[in-house]
Amino acid sequence: MIESPSRRRVLGGAAALLALGASVGACRRAAPPAPALATPSVKLSRDKTPLGSPLDITYRFEVARDARFDQDYRVFVHVLDVDGELMWNDDHVPSIATSQWTPGQVVEYTRTVFVPIYPYVGDATIQIGLYSPSTQKRPPLAGEDMGQRAYKVARLTLQPQTENIFTNFDTGWNTPEVAEHNAMVQWQWTKKEAALKFRNPKKDCMFYLDVDQPAKSFAEPQQVRVSLGGQTIEEFALASQQQVLKKTALTAAQLGTSDVVEILIAVDKTFTPSMRDPTSKDTRELGIRVYHAFIDAR
Repeated sequence: MIESPSRRRVLGGAAALLALGASVGACRRAAPPAPALATPSVKLSRDKTPLGSPLDITYRFEVARDARFDQDYRVFVHVLDVDGELMWNDDHVPSIATSQWTPGQVVEYTRTVFVPIYPYVGDATIQIGLYSPSTQKRPPLAGEDMGQRAYKVARLTLQPQTENIFTNFDTGWNTPEVAEHNAMVQWQWTKKEAALKFRNPKKDCMFYLDVDQPAKSFAEPQQVRVSLGGQTIEEFALASQQQVLKKTALTAAQLGTSDVVEILIAVDKTFTPSMRDPTSKDTRELGIRVYHAFIDAR
Protein backbone atom coordinates (compact mmCIF):
# COMPACT_ATOMS: atom_id res chain seq x y z
CA MET A 1 0.00 0.00 0.00
CA ILE A 2 1.30 3.47 -0.90
CA GLU A 3 1.01 6.07 1.90
CA SER A 4 -0.32 9.49 1.14
CA PRO A 5 1.93 12.53 1.76
CA SER A 6 -0.34 13.70 4.63
CA ARG A 7 -0.06 10.33 6.36
CA ARG A 8 3.73 10.38 6.00
CA ARG A 9 3.81 13.85 7.57
CA VAL A 10 1.71 12.65 10.59
CA LEU A 11 3.92 9.60 11.12
CA GLY A 12 7.05 11.68 10.79
CA GLY A 13 5.76 14.22 13.32
CA ALA A 14 4.85 11.47 15.77
CA ALA A 15 8.33 9.95 15.44
CA ALA A 16 9.90 13.33 16.05
CA LEU A 17 7.78 13.84 19.18
CA LEU A 18 8.77 10.40 20.48
CA ALA A 19 12.42 11.16 19.84
CA LEU A 20 12.10 14.52 21.60
CA GLY A 21 10.37 12.87 24.58
CA ALA A 22 13.10 10.25 24.84
CA SER A 23 15.73 12.97 24.66
CA VAL A 24 14.03 15.00 27.42
CA GLY A 25 13.66 11.87 29.54
CA ALA A 26 17.33 11.07 29.11
CA CYS A 27 18.24 14.61 30.13
CA ARG A 28 16.09 14.30 33.22
CA ARG A 29 17.67 10.98 34.15
CA ALA A 30 21.10 12.42 33.65
CA ALA A 31 20.45 15.43 35.90
CA PRO A 32 22.90 15.38 38.83
CA PRO A 33 21.44 14.75 42.30
CA ALA A 34 21.06 17.69 44.65
CA PRO A 35 24.14 18.13 46.85
CA ALA A 36 23.95 16.91 50.45
CA LEU A 37 23.63 19.73 52.97
CA ALA A 38 25.09 17.85 55.94
CA THR A 39 26.19 14.47 57.26
CA PRO A 40 24.07 13.30 60.23
CA SER A 41 25.07 10.84 62.94
CA VAL A 42 24.00 9.93 66.49
CA LYS A 43 25.68 8.53 69.58
CA LEU A 44 23.60 6.61 72.15
CA SER A 45 24.38 6.50 75.87
CA ARG A 46 23.76 2.73 75.62
CA ASP A 47 22.93 0.43 72.74
CA LYS A 48 20.72 -1.84 74.87
CA THR A 49 17.95 -0.27 76.92
CA PRO A 50 14.74 -1.46 78.61
CA LEU A 51 11.35 -0.07 77.67
CA GLY A 52 10.43 2.92 79.80
CA SER A 53 14.04 3.86 80.63
CA PRO A 54 15.90 7.09 79.82
CA LEU A 55 18.27 7.24 76.87
CA ASP A 56 20.68 10.05 76.01
CA ILE A 57 20.95 10.66 72.27
CA THR A 58 23.72 12.92 70.99
CA TYR A 59 22.87 14.32 67.57
CA ARG A 60 25.66 15.51 65.27
CA PHE A 61 25.42 17.29 61.92
CA GLU A 62 28.57 18.01 59.93
CA VAL A 63 27.54 20.81 57.59
CA ALA A 64 28.84 20.51 54.02
CA ARG A 65 31.41 23.10 52.97
CA ASP A 66 29.20 24.38 50.16
CA ALA A 67 25.88 24.14 52.04
CA ARG A 68 23.36 26.96 52.07
CA PHE A 69 20.22 26.85 54.24
CA ASP A 70 17.34 29.10 53.23
CA GLN A 71 14.95 28.16 56.07
CA ASP A 72 14.65 26.56 59.50
CA TYR A 73 14.19 22.82 59.17
CA ARG A 74 13.05 20.45 61.89
CA VAL A 75 14.84 17.19 62.65
CA PHE A 76 12.78 14.04 62.30
CA VAL A 77 13.87 10.94 64.22
CA HIS A 78 12.15 7.62 63.54
CA VAL A 79 12.66 4.43 65.54
CA LEU A 80 11.60 1.35 63.54
CA ASP A 81 11.26 -2.35 64.34
CA VAL A 82 12.85 -5.17 62.31
CA ASP A 83 9.93 -5.05 59.86
CA GLY A 84 10.47 -1.36 59.19
CA GLU A 85 7.35 -0.29 61.11
CA LEU A 86 7.53 3.05 62.90
CA MET A 87 7.29 2.65 66.69
CA TRP A 88 7.90 6.20 67.88
CA ASN A 89 9.75 9.40 67.02
CA ASP A 90 11.80 12.16 68.60
CA ASP A 91 11.10 14.95 66.10
CA HIS A 92 12.46 18.25 67.37
CA VAL A 93 13.97 21.65 66.62
CA PRO A 94 17.80 21.46 66.61
CA SER A 95 19.78 23.34 69.24
CA ILE A 96 20.82 25.88 66.59
CA ALA A 97 18.31 26.88 63.91
CA THR A 98 19.39 25.50 60.52
CA SER A 99 19.18 28.97 58.97
CA GLN A 100 22.16 29.78 61.23
CA TRP A 101 24.25 26.77 60.18
CA THR A 102 27.41 27.75 58.31
CA PRO A 103 29.51 25.77 55.82
CA GLY A 104 31.91 23.37 57.57
CA GLN A 105 30.26 23.85 60.97
CA VAL A 106 29.62 20.91 63.32
CA VAL A 107 26.32 21.13 65.20
CA GLU A 108 26.13 18.74 68.16
CA TYR A 109 23.70 18.49 71.09
CA THR A 110 22.25 15.86 73.44
CA ARG A 111 18.63 15.08 74.25
CA THR A 112 17.34 12.74 76.95
CA VAL A 113 14.34 10.72 75.87
CA PHE A 114 12.34 8.06 77.68
CA VAL A 115 11.85 4.93 75.62
CA PRO A 116 8.06 4.47 75.29
CA ILE A 117 6.51 1.33 76.74
CA TYR A 118 5.82 -0.15 73.34
CA PRO A 119 4.69 -3.79 72.78
CA TYR A 120 7.99 -4.82 71.21
CA VAL A 121 11.41 -6.07 72.31
CA GLY A 122 14.35 -6.77 70.00
CA ASP A 123 16.45 -4.89 67.48
CA ALA A 124 15.46 -1.46 66.19
CA THR A 125 16.97 1.07 63.82
CA ILE A 126 17.10 4.85 64.10
CA GLN A 127 16.62 6.97 60.98
CA ILE A 128 16.90 10.74 60.89
CA GLY A 129 16.62 13.59 58.43
CA LEU A 130 15.43 17.17 58.04
CA TYR A 131 12.08 18.47 56.86
CA SER A 132 10.42 21.79 56.18
CA PRO A 133 7.50 22.52 58.56
CA SER A 134 5.75 24.53 55.83
CA THR A 135 6.16 22.25 52.79
CA GLN A 136 7.13 18.91 54.43
CA LYS A 137 9.92 18.61 51.85
CA ARG A 138 13.13 16.90 52.94
CA PRO A 139 16.53 18.23 51.82
CA PRO A 140 19.27 15.76 50.85
CA LEU A 141 21.83 14.65 53.43
CA ALA A 142 24.87 12.36 53.18
CA GLY A 143 24.55 8.80 54.43
CA GLU A 144 22.63 5.55 53.97
CA ASP A 145 19.32 6.68 52.50
CA MET A 146 16.59 4.20 53.44
CA GLY A 147 14.11 5.94 51.15
CA GLN A 148 12.46 9.36 51.10
CA ARG A 149 15.64 10.94 52.47
CA ALA A 150 15.49 9.12 55.81
CA TYR A 151 19.05 8.15 56.80
CA LYS A 152 19.95 5.18 58.99
CA VAL A 153 22.31 6.30 61.74
CA ALA A 154 22.16 3.73 64.58
CA ARG A 155 20.88 0.43 65.90
CA LEU A 156 19.27 -0.10 69.29
CA THR A 157 18.23 -3.23 71.19
CA LEU A 158 15.03 -2.84 73.21
CA GLN A 159 14.78 -4.95 76.35
CA PRO A 160 11.76 -5.86 78.53
CA GLN A 161 10.52 -3.27 81.00
CA THR A 162 11.14 -5.79 83.81
CA GLU A 163 14.86 -4.94 83.56
CA ASN A 164 14.08 -1.62 85.28
CA ILE A 165 13.67 -0.84 88.98
CA PHE A 166 9.92 -0.55 89.51
CA THR A 167 8.82 2.77 91.03
CA ASN A 168 5.57 2.77 92.97
CA PHE A 169 3.51 5.97 93.00
CA ASP A 170 2.46 5.49 96.59
CA THR A 171 0.51 8.20 98.45
CA GLY A 172 -0.42 11.74 97.46
CA TRP A 173 -1.14 11.05 93.78
CA ASN A 174 -4.13 11.60 91.55
CA THR A 175 -5.32 8.99 89.04
CA PRO A 176 -3.00 8.35 86.04
CA GLU A 177 -3.98 10.05 82.78
CA VAL A 178 -3.22 9.49 79.09
CA ALA A 179 -2.90 12.08 76.32
CA GLU A 180 -5.98 12.16 74.10
CA HIS A 181 -4.14 11.73 70.79
CA ASN A 182 -1.07 9.77 71.93
CA ALA A 183 -1.46 6.83 74.29
CA MET A 184 2.32 6.73 74.81
CA VAL A 185 2.21 10.04 76.70
CA GLN A 186 1.07 9.47 80.28
CA TRP A 187 1.29 11.40 83.54
CA GLN A 188 0.10 11.71 87.13
CA TRP A 189 -0.63 14.86 89.09
CA THR A 190 0.77 15.16 92.59
CA LYS A 191 -1.14 16.63 95.48
CA LYS A 192 0.73 18.95 97.87
CA GLU A 193 3.04 16.09 98.84
CA ALA A 194 3.50 12.80 97.00
CA ALA A 195 5.57 9.73 97.84
CA LEU A 196 7.51 7.41 95.53
CA LYS A 197 8.75 4.01 96.74
CA PHE A 198 11.18 1.63 95.08
CA ARG A 199 13.43 -1.32 95.84
CA ASN A 200 16.79 -0.18 97.15
CA PRO A 201 19.48 -0.99 94.56
CA LYS A 202 22.09 -0.43 97.33
CA LYS A 203 24.49 1.24 94.95
CA ASP A 204 24.96 4.64 93.36
CA CYS A 205 22.19 5.57 90.93
CA MET A 206 20.52 8.44 89.09
CA PHE A 207 17.02 9.73 89.85
CA TYR A 208 15.17 11.23 86.87
CA LEU A 209 12.17 13.50 87.47
CA ASP A 210 10.32 14.80 84.40
CA VAL A 211 7.60 17.32 85.32
CA ASP A 212 5.65 20.32 84.10
CA GLN A 213 2.96 22.79 85.10
CA PRO A 214 0.58 23.25 82.12
CA ALA A 215 -1.89 25.49 83.92
CA LYS A 216 -1.63 29.27 84.24
CA SER A 217 -2.58 29.03 87.88
CA PHE A 218 0.03 31.03 89.76
CA ALA A 219 1.53 34.48 89.43
CA GLU A 220 4.82 33.17 90.81
CA PRO A 221 6.56 29.86 90.02
CA GLN A 222 5.90 26.89 92.26
CA GLN A 223 8.72 25.81 94.53
CA VAL A 224 9.37 22.08 94.28
CA ARG A 225 11.31 20.17 96.94
CA VAL A 226 12.46 16.57 96.54
CA SER A 227 13.68 14.80 99.67
CA LEU A 228 15.08 11.44 100.73
CA GLY A 229 15.31 10.39 104.34
CA GLY A 230 14.39 13.90 105.48
CA GLN A 231 17.21 15.47 103.46
CA THR A 232 16.63 17.69 100.41
CA ILE A 233 18.19 16.15 97.30
CA GLU A 234 16.73 18.57 94.72
CA GLU A 235 14.97 21.93 94.86
CA PHE A 236 13.80 24.06 91.95
CA ALA A 237 11.26 26.62 90.75
CA LEU A 238 8.66 25.53 88.19
CA ALA A 239 6.94 28.27 86.20
CA SER A 240 3.55 27.90 84.55
CA GLN A 241 3.67 26.17 81.15
CA GLN A 242 7.25 25.02 81.78
CA GLN A 243 8.57 21.46 81.56
CA VAL A 244 11.83 20.42 83.21
CA LEU A 245 13.85 17.23 83.54
CA LYS A 246 15.91 16.94 86.70
CA LYS A 247 18.70 14.38 87.02
CA THR A 248 19.83 13.83 90.61
CA ALA A 249 22.78 11.60 91.49
CA LEU A 250 22.17 9.46 94.57
CA THR A 251 24.85 7.59 96.47
CA ALA A 252 24.47 4.20 98.13
CA ALA A 253 25.00 5.95 101.47
CA GLN A 254 22.04 8.28 100.83
CA LEU A 255 19.83 5.31 99.96
CA GLY A 256 20.66 3.62 103.26
CA THR A 257 20.35 -0.05 104.12
CA SER A 258 16.57 -0.60 104.14
CA ASP A 259 15.08 -2.74 101.37
CA VAL A 260 12.61 -0.03 100.29
CA VAL A 261 13.43 3.62 99.68
CA GLU A 262 10.93 6.52 99.78
CA ILE A 263 11.32 9.82 97.95
CA LEU A 264 8.96 12.70 98.73
CA ILE A 265 7.97 15.40 96.22
CA ALA A 266 6.44 18.51 97.80
CA VAL A 267 5.19 21.80 96.32
CA ASP A 268 4.58 25.06 98.13
CA LYS A 269 1.17 25.62 96.54
CA THR A 270 -1.56 23.66 94.77
CA PHE A 271 -4.78 24.54 92.96
CA THR A 272 -8.25 23.12 92.33
CA PRO A 273 -9.56 23.68 88.78
CA SER A 274 -13.22 24.05 89.84
CA MET A 275 -12.31 26.86 92.25
CA ARG A 276 -10.68 28.86 89.44
CA ASP A 277 -13.13 28.01 86.67
CA PRO A 278 -16.87 27.90 87.54
CA THR A 279 -17.52 25.72 84.48
CA SER A 280 -15.08 23.03 85.63
CA LYS A 281 -16.20 20.00 87.61
CA ASP A 282 -12.65 19.02 88.50
CA THR A 283 -12.36 19.17 92.30
CA ARG A 284 -8.93 17.55 92.57
CA GLU A 285 -6.04 19.11 94.46
CA LEU A 286 -3.30 19.50 91.83
CA GLY A 287 0.36 20.18 92.44
CA ILE A 288 2.64 19.38 89.49
CA ARG A 289 2.30 16.96 86.58
CA VAL A 290 4.83 14.10 86.57
CA TYR A 291 5.61 12.29 83.32
CA HIS A 292 8.51 10.18 84.53
CA ALA A 293 10.02 9.31 87.90
CA PHE A 294 12.81 6.82 87.27
CA ILE A 295 15.65 5.22 89.20
CA ASP A 296 18.56 4.22 86.98
CA ALA A 297 21.11 2.04 88.77
CA ARG A 298 22.99 0.77 85.69
